[in-house]
Amino acid sequence: MKIVRNAALGIALLGMVGLGACQNMGEKETLGGLGGAAVGGLAGAQVGGGSGQLAATAVGALLGFFIGSEVGKSLDKADQLYAERTAGQALESNPSGQSSTWSNPDSGNSGTITPTRTSYSDSGQPCREYQQTVTIGGETQQAYGTACRQEDGTWRIVN
Repeated sequence: MKIVRNAALGIALLGMVGLGACQNMGEKETLGGLGGAAVGGLAGAQVGGGSGQLAATAVGALLGFFIGSEVGKSLDKADQLYAERTAGQALESNPSGQSSTWSNPDSGNSGTITPTRTSYSDSGQPCREYQQTVTIGGETQQAYGTACRQEDGTWRIVN
């Protein structure tokens, strides 16, 4: 029980460090960091078992936060528009396993999104798991998540 309590305390402290770091970051870095923390925490939760799972979740969230903030810092608004437009089209139309790519000729940044599985929310809206890559300055980062279609037809990332 002591290990579980220490792991929970560690997660809380990591969260405070991450939130403190947000005060000195731009909006893109903050959003990237929070998205990365969510993905990293989810990935970490899949690794361990019992009290080890809490520690793995904390480490995954912390690493995801820092990787995500770096990606967010590097993407400009045009990159984000290319990525969002491509993601919306891919989630709406691509069969599972089919990738769509985007590229910004001005920045040289690019990425892919590949829907991997479709399910449905309790309200009947389609949700799609996806894999995403973003290449910035020749370095590629990967992310995984789930997005659900909203009533207005847009897709919202849920984890």
